[in-house]
Amino acid sequence: MKNNKTALVVGANGVIGSNLIAYLEELGDWNIIGLSRRGGHNTSKTNYICVDLLNADDCKKKLLPLTNVTHIFYAAYQDKPTWSELVEPNLTMLVNVVNIIESIADNLEHISLMQGYKVYGAHYGPFKTPAKENDGGHMPPEFNVDQQQFLEKHQAGKNWKWSALRPSVVGGTALGNPMNLVLVIAVYATMSKELGLPLRFPGKSGAYDKLMDITDSRLLAKATVWAATNIQCANQAFNITNGDLIRWNELWPKIANYFEMEVAPPLQMPLQTIMNDKASVWKSMQQKYKLERHSYENLSSWGFGDFVFSWDYDFFSDGSKARRLGFHEYIETEQMFFDLFDELKKQKVIPG
Repeated sequence: MKNNKTALVVGANGVIGSNLIAYLEELGDWNIIGLSRRGGHNTSKTNYICVDLLNADDCKKKLLPLTNVTHIFYAAYQDKPTWSELVEPNLTMLVNVVNIIESIADNLEHISLMQGYKVYGAHYGPFKTPAKENDGGHMPPEFNVDQQQFLEKHQAGKNWKWSALRPSVVGGTALGNPMNLVLVIAVYATMSKELGLPLRFPGKSGAYDKLMDITDSRLLAKATVWAATNIQCANQAFNITNGDLIRWNELWPKIANYFEMEVAPPLQMPLQTIMNDKASVWKSMQQKYKLERHSYENLSSWGFGDFVFSWDYDFFSDGSKARRLGFHEYIETEQMFFDLFDELKKQKVIPG
């Protein structure tokens, strides 16, 4: 059967983009193109293109041949040290992709935008929970909002539609990702075990008992395709989560048990500081347990771990809108962590 849908996955190597490509390949009725600064290894179903999305000339050179694209799945992200500095590069990358593809792809149907709870101001402090898609906005800067406003304005009078997906913290196994909490916990736990230490929650004491939700990257992939291929989802935003809530004070001891470790009371420790000098420890663990020789810097984003573990306020959204419109997938968050830890062991990223 000839595939008549062509997906352009922007940010193909990230935890979101890589799982989206894997799901599209499983479906079997998509042509897939992955965009990334690092490129990728082509498969029978996916072709990768190395492109600098901030370079307009490089974008034109690499994207102008992509006349068959029907769906853009935008999950690219460039990290910056301040909220205001995030706006320009992340908006520019989206604008470059959309302007070029729209000008040459006559059959463009849909543009999917990946967002997050920053839309609700969750990164600033306590926010209204459960957050809903129609909650009021907050004072800029916020690149997620600017990106959506660009799509809303640009789509007026066009045949293509857009959707915005708003996951919570995303769980996955992709390496070299600036926001991979599963990998943060896995490396921190296995290194603690190697040093003969119990597993301590390193965040703020107030964060240990607050409610939060998580989004599995595989479930997010399914939701993303669902929203992009169902007309009732057109031009709307959707919160996408696993469907349950966790508290670290309940889950943390279970994580310790998974790694066959004792658990000790929480102790606030900045991971960026205490883990900064542990590259030699990890290198010796790679040799001892015959692990893949991934660089220590690419294995874990300690700053993101500090960020998540500092949330001493409830952090969750209302996901009922997607369910009302037909998306009923869910996954138990506790099992998600264990499954992903198993996958990291299988990939020889952490000791088995």
